[in-house]
Amino acid sequence: MKVLVTGGAGYIGSHTTRELIKAGYETLVLDTLEAGSKQAVGNIPLWQGSITDDELLERLFQQEKPEAVIHFAALKAPGESMKRPGDYFRTNVGGTVALLDAMVRHHTRFIVFSSSCSIFGTPEHLPVSEDAPVHPESVYGETKLMGETILKWYDVTKGIRSSSLRYFNAAGAALDNSLGENWDHTHNLIPLVMKAALGVAPSIGVFGTDYPTRDGTAIRDYIHVVDLATAHVKALEQLTREDRSTAYNLGTGTGYSVQEVVTAAKRVSGVDFKVEYQPRRPGDPAAIWADCSKAERELGWKAQYGLDTILETAWRWHSTHLASFESL
Repeated sequence: MKVLVTGGAGYIGSHTTRELIKAGYETLVLDTLEAGSKQAVGNIPLWQGSITDDELLERLFQQEKPEAVIHFAALKAPGESMKRPGDYFRTNVGGTVALLDAMVRHHTRFIVFSSSCSIFGTPEHLPVSEDAPVHPESVYGETKLMGETILKWYDVTKGIRSSSLRYFNAAGAALDNSLGENWDHTHNLIPLVMKAALGVAPSIGVFGTDYPTRDGTAIRDYIHVVDLATAHVKALEQLTREDRSTAYNLGTGTGYSVQEVVTAAKRVSGVDFKVEYQPRRPGDPAAIWADCSKAERELGWKAQYGLDTILETAWRWHSTHLASFESL
């Protein structure tokens, strides 16, 4: 089977592309390279451009004839989305519609969608299951929820089958240190902590110390990027085998506070870096972690790596790749 990976030169996309190839899939990538890297793609066919470009999508589907799509391409920072809502709706919603329309025209029936736990906002109950109420607290979260809604109706009206993977906080790097996150294009906690530990940034900012949590800082579920990548392959296998649309929460089922991550990062790196405590950011829920029992039951998937492995692989990657994929 030939699989198109949109955003496949990015952090999660490149790890997933690697897992697809290991599983025997023929794979190609569509990416703007604004936040992705050619080095991360390697020798895989790469089409450079945007999912919002209808003409490019038409040429790609005509020439490559992908049989399935894994769709990562999106803008993805909740805080930024509150300042640039138009960009987020144009790319995340408009681009998804353009992609689906190309799939319909070329009879590509399967799509694994990169959704997010941000669709839940601040949950009423923890851990969060797939049927929890949804009320996004950021434009980014709203665009992901809209993406799932669009997929539901393309299933009903066009027969497109989808698997929406609502993942929590992806982090870490490849176990062999060959792939990792480009911290030039991230707003995520762990690479920013690594910047501070390596002296590339003067400090790490912790936003919010007055949340109703055990230490006042926000709690999140951190999932290793390799675990996340393998889940995408399993979701694709299930989707094509069972021919039905569904959604899964992907996390570890354990929540860690921002302060706990900072303390653990100091231990792993051996550096007592500076921490600056700042007010809360709009769109950040107090606490959220996953109930992953459905994915374990139906996909046979369960996260294998915990916070220590996440931090150890992130430290090894960033301390040897200060300039993205350029090794020291």
